[in-house]
Amino acid sequence: MVKPTLVTNTIRAHREAAGLTQADLARSIGVTRQTLLAIEQGKYSPTLELAFQIARAFGVALDDLFQYPDSQTEVSQTVEG
Repeated sequence: MVKPTLVTNTIRAHREAAGLTQADLARSIGVTRQTLLAIEQGKYSPTLELAFQIARAFGVALDDLFQYPDSQTEVSQTVEG
């Protein structure tokens, strides 16, 4: 089983607010819809380059789109679930 990433994101909210489908966004950044779905669901962390492409597609800063726990306590809570 693939371990989920600790990185969370707000891609879905941004995508829906922009009126884009997963297929639309995936096409614009050069990935498959399945890859985008996995990233949205936190099952896969994008490369840094892809993360920048996604952020630029929405005109937002990288840390407005992707989040990582600030402290070890948050990491532990995220892993333990």
